[in-house]
Amino acid sequence: MTISPIFHNARPEGELPPQESAAFDLLDTLGIDYDRVSHDAAFNMELCADVSAVLGVSVCKNLFLCNRQKTSFYLLCMPPDKPFHTKDLSAQINSSRLSFAPEDSLWELLHCHPGSATVLGLANDMEHRVQLLLDREVYDAPYMSCHPCICTSTLKLKTSDVLTRLLPHTGHTPIVVDL
Repeated sequence: MTISPIFHNARPEGELPPQESAAFDLLDTLGIDYDRVSHDAAFNMELCADVSAVLGVSVCKNLFLCNRQKTSFYLLCMPPDKPFHTKDLSAQINSSRLSFAPEDSLWELLHCHPGSATVLGLANDMEHRVQLLLDREVYDAPYMSCHPCICTSTLKLKTSDVLTRLLPHTGHTPIVVDL
């Protein structure tokens, strides 16, 4: 995988897809610092491991989930090496029969494609239909890493900036879970 050097507060050059441009615009508007690398498409955790090594922080595993009726949607941010068991999560959030949400819902609600789900996509959830779930390890970590709504760039953000600036701006309050 080809990975660029680290850039501080600099978006990729050239024309960007609208969802990626909007993510960088949001960070700039909120004054949130970030480190960025560009790379080949990293749409799974194996590919993200190489990116994590360059940024010095693990790229979050972001899972877009829903209940059986597809009436409740969740974005789960968790460490990449931690196993995910729906039973453990379901009990903590009182939602049975969790599964991966349909791709069209991911685009409709977060403006992300599979492999690009990110906390930055919550800015597109104007109706607050998606509940953010943060694993305690991600919540307590000094930094978190995610894609800017596209899997050809990865960002390193201060977790405190996500919690105190980004999420209040989007109107999303995370639920901290222990997986």
